[in-house]
Amino acid sequence: MPLVTFAPQLQRHVPCPPQQVPAGSLDTVLRTAFMAAPMIERYVLDEQGAVRKHVAVFVNNEMIAKRNDLSQPLTDSDAVWVIQALSGG
Repeated sequence: MPLVTFAPQLQRHVPCPPQQVPAGSLDTVLRTAFMAAPMIERYVLDEQGAVRKHVAVFVNNEMIAKRNDLSQPLTDSDAVWVIQALSGG
């Protein structure tokens, strides 16, 4: 089962401990993880279901290329990290 981990910066706002969820598409895996912490979904995804610009999602240490395409299939051994993207100047 893929392990979904939310960065400590996100956990400060909403309790969302790491969790293992059934394999499926990245979208399905994230939405299953959001069930345990529904408030975090609005922080991570926009109204169209795309990853927000201030958030980065990594699968096995590789950042996803398209914020609006979460159809990537995941296997039981995959790891997903959801972090707050850095910005500023």
